[in-house]
Amino acid sequence: MPTEQGSLELLNHPVAQELLQSPIPMRLAYVWPDGSPRVVPIGFHWDGTDIVIGSPVDAPKLKALEKNPKVALTVDSNAMPYHVLMIRGTASMTMHEGIIPEYKAYSYRYMGQEGGDAWLTQLAPLAPQMVRIAIRPEWVGLIDFEGRLPSAIEKAIARVSGG
Repeated sequence: MPTEQGSLELLNHPVAQELLQSPIPMRLAYVWPDGSPRVVPIGFHWDGTDIVIGSPVDAPKLKALEKNPKVALTVDSNAMPYHVLMIRGTASMTMHEGIIPEYKAYSYRYMGQEGGDAWLTQLAPLAPQMVRIAIRPEWVGLIDFEGRLPSAIEKAIARVSGG
């Protein structure tokens, strides 16, 4: 029996691990202080416990996350069969001097050694401080369109097959 949607154990599934280590940006959803939803694509690092992102100290999303730290995110592939990792959790923020190690790690994952070096060299004087945003997963969903389908499709299959 597959692990149920919502279980943190899904983070250990091979498809989830593939997505967490991929060069695909996540899409981070949060609520703006006026109540409107926002989604931004952003690089991330999975440290085995938290999804970690780095942010400039004056990024508008920080005020929104301070007011409401509940977030949702997805990391999804662009080729069929689509692989989709969905996480809901709570963000915590801490201020750091310089570029956080996790930001460096995902810069290299996305851009390679040469591109990462070039980007981090340009960024260093622009970011003498950085906010480390750690998102602790509280709910995890996984769809791979092979063994794990969207719930509406699974229900339709069960209905048609009499199960």
